[in-house]
Amino acid sequence: MADDQEKTEEPTAKKIEDARKEGNVPKSQDMSGLFTLFVAILGFLLLFDFITDHYFNLYRYYYSLFSKEFNRELIFEITFITMREVLIMVLPLALLVGIAGIGASLAQFGFLFETKPLIPDFKKIDPIKGMKNLVSMKKLIEGIKVTLKSFITLGIGFIFFYYFIQELPTVAGFGIHDQLIWLRDKALILALVMLLVTFVFALADIVIVRKQYFDQLKMSKQEVKDEMKNMDGDPMIKAKIRQIQMQMSKKRMMAEVPSADVVITNPTHYAVAISYDESKNRAPIVIAKGINDVALRIKEIARENKVHIVQNPPLARSIYAEVNLEAPIPEALFQAVAEVLAYVYKMDKKR
Repeated sequence: MADDQEKTEEPTAKKIEDARKEGNVPKSQDMSGLFTLFVAILGFLLLFDFITDHYFNLYRYYYSLFSKEFNRELIFEITFITMREVLIMVLPLALLVGIAGIGASLAQFGFLFETKPLIPDFKKIDPIKGMKNLVSMKKLIEGIKVTLKSFITLGIGFIFFYYFIQELPTVAGFGIHDQLIWLRDKALILALVMLLVTFVFALADIVIVRKQYFDQLKMSKQEVKDEMKNMDGDPMIKAKIRQIQMQMSKKRMMAEVPSADVVITNPTHYAVAISYDESKNRAPIVIAKGINDVALRIKEIARENKVHIVQNPPLARSIYAEVNLEAPIPEALFQAVAEVLAYVYKMDKKR
């Protein structure tokens, strides 16, 4: 019993789908950050000329203000133009980063829109459970991971940044355009380094996240049995349905017996009812068959409706074993069945 309750089985497709409907999906924040950073770097390179053009427009505008007298109208103008140029420079890149964030999520778990996670759950604001979550082992491990990643990333970034600062006295003598080019190149180097570091962390994180996710969804053997039982239906109900279906099939079969041309018997254990309509079928058709009590009932109905009953044990057993209901007689039994039908037709003529 203890083994049944131990969660050792991999989650079923239904278990994963149910978790997904609750908004529970494996998502690596590091992988999303990696993709977003990559798009941000690429977007910055593509938009660099566009951004520098508007930066110089703003620079020239500020330079033109030295000869003007400051008043309220001018301050409003400066504010408006500054905000406009900054938005023009920032919005395209921000839009790309936003799309990248959405794309990173879609790449990990596909499109997901469920309203169930939006329904308030007052159990989640239980202060006692909240305190337990704050001091849980999972939260502690997450905290250590974040701290470790932050220190390593900032440490590597600081080393490169420190060497770049050493060049500032030389860069100070450059023109504004050359300074921007230098800043772009150093920012690109720093971003690529951060991208490489984030890539390493992201690979490790996505492996850990997916393992934790599927471990969390693991099921006990009893849970798997219960799920299969719920999906397939109660065995007792299924057995009852099969019983009803068999009874209905048996009634339909018995209703066909009066239209038979002949019933071939064992004589007691087997009974097979055969009908032959030359205009509809190329061969005789088995319209009813059965053994023991069913065979006795077929013969009883045949007598009530004056259907010929012929004893031929080998033929009755062969037809019962080899031919399904509503199926034609196979070629191997044609001769034997033809002889029986010929005998029946002869008896009808005499009658």
